[in-house]
Amino acid sequence: MVLDPHRWLELRRFRPLYESGAMSLREVAKETGLNRRTVSKYLKDPASAGLPRRESAGRPQRRVVDEIAPLIDAILRAEVLMKGSVIHERLVAEYGVAINYQRVKIYLQEARPRIAQELGISPGELAGLHRRFEVVPGAQAQVDWGDEGRVLAHVGIPKVYSFHMTLSYSRDPFCCFTTSQDLATFFDCHRQAFAHFAGVPLSIVYDRTKTVVRRHVAPGEAVPLHPEAVAFAGHYDYDIDVLAAYRPQGKGRVERQVNIVRDHVLAGRAFSSVEEMNAAFTAWVPLRRAKVHGTHGEVIGHRAARDHSALRPLPQTPYVVAQRHLRHVGKDCLVAFDANLYSVPARKVRPRQLVEVRATKSQVSLHSTVPGSDGTTLLAIHSRAVGRGARVVDERHWDGLPTGSGRRVTTGDALPSSRRGRPTGSQTGPLQALLSRSAAAHVEVGRRPLSVYDELTGTRPFNSPSPTKDAR
Repeated sequence: MVLDPHRWLELRRFRPLYESGAMSLREVAKETGLNRRTVSKYLKDPASAGLPRRESAGRPQRRVVDEIAPLIDAILRAEVLMKGSVIHERLVAEYGVAINYQRVKIYLQEARPRIAQELGISPGELAGLHRRFEVVPGAQAQVDWGDEGRVLAHVGIPKVYSFHMTLSYSRDPFCCFTTSQDLATFFDCHRQAFAHFAGVPLSIVYDRTKTVVRRHVAPGEAVPLHPEAVAFAGHYDYDIDVLAAYRPQGKGRVERQVNIVRDHVLAGRAFSSVEEMNAAFTAWVPLRRAKVHGTHGEVIGHRAARDHSALRPLPQTPYVVAQRHLRHVGKDCLVAFDANLYSVPARKVRPRQLVEVRATKSQVSLHSTVPGSDGTTLLAIHSRAVGRGARVVDERHWDGLPTGSGRRVTTGDALPSSRRGRPTGSQTGPLQALLSRSAAAHVEVGRRPLSVYDELTGTRPFNSPSPTKDAR
């Protein structure tokens, strides 16, 4: 089959797009109305269609994708089976790369086998593959942290984190923003999420964060859980499900939710406080619930209603998680915790005594390690300081300590008020007169030459000539 001139010109127009990877054979065939095999034949061998072959002046033609090829290779080395659409999305969103998705896809066709061979993964292995699962309403939620960086650095907050909880059945999201990832903050975010969903799921999936897992163990061994995490889960009656190491696919629903919140809530906006960021998420939630989810194909809000109705009810009283640490009492009756100082009563402690610090997100309480005479251990309660370097002191804790108010100084020109009217000078004796500077001026002092002391001690005067050798 020989193409007519009009077909030649049409193929000439699409050939640069095909060679650069911007269009596939299928897309060219659809645009030209030709058979896919015909398009493949004449695009791969332009001479057979009478089209002049493009010359490269003896040099291999450089593609646009070659400039970011090392970056794509690095992404593949981290996860060799990552989808091409995800890689293209990250290139655009995280690295600001402006490139057509088709070019990335064409490059991945040759790069993925090469990277897999470097990593020692054979094509037949199931490395990176996972089984998709679905759950019944109320059965599971997934939790993860997001690092939002210095979005509030202009108001003095060095770093902001986002806490995410997603219901697995409906993909209904919850997010709140914090300035810390400590134990108390972590579980305080849980309480906010339970209030947002108006219930508690049967289980929650975590990765191996130190606020849930006490220490890492070898594969196959039981994971030791943090005592406060166990107590919190027991109070709210849910099961802790800890993923295996390096298996983020096990909580892909919440992993995806982290990026969605960044794109729809944070991107292109400026905030002046954490409260503003939380308010922005709350305002966005109705929009999210009105969407049709691409996986389960239902409106998220409709599916969330079934999810919420299957959750367990909240307990009558909340469980407040507290960090527990042992600290020494300083000589100034202050206890150091989290780069801040908190006071304790001077009458109940001694220097270098060990006390227990129990810290929640908003409060710090200090306890004695041994119960007192009344059977209690509580020494003091303070509001938790914000930032570092603060000193939180209750002035009543220093009652009974020297204040320095009894210390006095004087120039000596006047007697103290308690001694005014008393006789001075020789009437009260020399010692009494020396107590005040003005009275000391009237004390009579005997005067005698220094030679008198030389005669008494038998030493020669300092101004007498030294003896000669003959005199000796």
